[in-house]
Amino acid sequence: MQRIVRSPTFWIAVLALVLALGFLGSRSIWDPDEGRYTNVALNMLDSGDWLNPRRNHEVAHWTKPPLTYWAIASSVAVFGAKPWAARLPMALSYLLCVWLTWRIARRLSPGSEHAAAVVYATMLFTVGASQLITTDYLLSAAATLAMWAFVEARFGYGRHVRGWIALMWIALALAFLAKGPAGIVPLLVILAFDFLMPERRSLALQWSGIVLFTVLALPWYVAVIHGNPGLFRYFIGDEVINRVTTNEFGRHGEWYGWLEIYVPTLLVGTLPWTPTLWRWLRGLPAQVKPWWRDPQRRGQDASWLLLVLWVLPPLLLFCLARSRMPLYLLPLFVPMAVIAAMQRQREGRALPRWPLLLAWAVLVLAMKLAAAWWPTHKNADEWAEAILARAPGPVYEVVFVEDMARYGLHLHLGTGTQIEKISMDPMHEPPFNPEYDEPLAVELAEHEPGVVWICKEDYWRRLKARIDSSGYRATALGTPYQGRVMFRVDKVP
Repeated sequence: MQRIVRSPTFWIAVLALVLALGFLGSRSIWDPDEGRYTNVALNMLDSGDWLNPRRNHEVAHWTKPPLTYWAIASSVAVFGAKPWAARLPMALSYLLCVWLTWRIARRLSPGSEHAAAVVYATMLFTVGASQLITTDYLLSAAATLAMWAFVEARFGYGRHVRGWIALMWIALALAFLAKGPAGIVPLLVILAFDFLMPERRSLALQWSGIVLFTVLALPWYVAVIHGNPGLFRYFIGDEVINRVTTNEFGRHGEWYGWLEIYVPTLLVGTLPWTPTLWRWLRGLPAQVKPWWRDPQRRGQDASWLLLVLWVLPPLLLFCLARSRMPLYLLPLFVPMAVIAAMQRQREGRALPRWPLLLAWAVLVLAMKLAAAWWPTHKNADEWAEAILARAPGPVYEVVFVEDMARYGLHLHLGTGTQIEKISMDPMHEPPFNPEYDEPLAVELAEHEPGVVWICKEDYWRRLKARIDSSGYRATALGTPYQGRVMFRVDKVP
């Protein structure tokens, strides 16, 4: 036991566990993103339908494949409807990435593994992302698992190659179920690396692996496309082509969007290791120059070549795509951590002393705790408290009228609560992922019990008049909250 406690690996594991799990449940669900993913997962639990993601019992939600929803739903089913349970799959993905970073560095550059794990575990972006409910950390974990399996097959002295390649394809299947085509980016990196090696043979393209990927990754897509005519066209047209080539989704698609999103993410997100990565970047042209016409040199520098291909071409791809968000870069932080560790090893620099690392960890934990007290209109728990204070008794449904739906209410008001977003007037909505669930007239006709309605104060008089003229009565509940009026709707006898 004493030997284990003295091991650097033990203290790295403790550091990562504290950063991953500390204050995991101190912050409530924040809308819109955390609320949306949690809501879809809870609808799977409520309905028992784990095949079709739904934002409520009437409208399906097809923007992402199901792996993240399955992970959140499973965690909540085991641990209960609590914010920390919804975030647990992301925290565990972070821990898996720390371990995989250690394994990859140990194989590519023995002696740098401890530094690589510490770098990844303490980067501001990797810790911060582990507290957010999104698809990106499960994608990052699956993509890193695929790359680790390839590294073991390629750099592992020829042992168990077929088994490692099988694991690679399994991980690629999980990545594809986490975020669709983005999950196969590691395969493109691997194929480019194999092509640039002197022998130019691909370890990855084995029929058994391709079959394994097909069996694991495609059945869900086939099932939902079969059950929803037109869904395949939506997946390809809207979720792939339009996201990459247009600014339809408002994700910083301007020509300068990559500058305002990715440059700060890389500069601030890699703290406190940004200077190390900057030194590597400055020396990169001299390192790459001998590779152009010398296959043997590329073979000698295979570890560095793989890491460069793992970071730079995907980063260029993300910059060219017109849908840009900081979390898209998360899978690149594993190779950057390995690069930082290898760079420090090359320079003869040891890790900072443990007191400095602990001070940084305390600062990061303090930032996590501060986020729980940060005043924001996105806090779903405060919205739930405001609703319950104005509408005592069970709340089975919350209807937002032409306003952002607070899907985080599903968890904070209790599983089974439906969240809907409706329009005041009939609108022509697309068959998949419409902006509104239904028009006002249809929602009124349903006249379901335990419904709280919410609209902006500016809309209240006009909406009340519309409801009253339809044979119903709208009654405000208490004072407005966050510029919104909460009200009940009753049918006039």
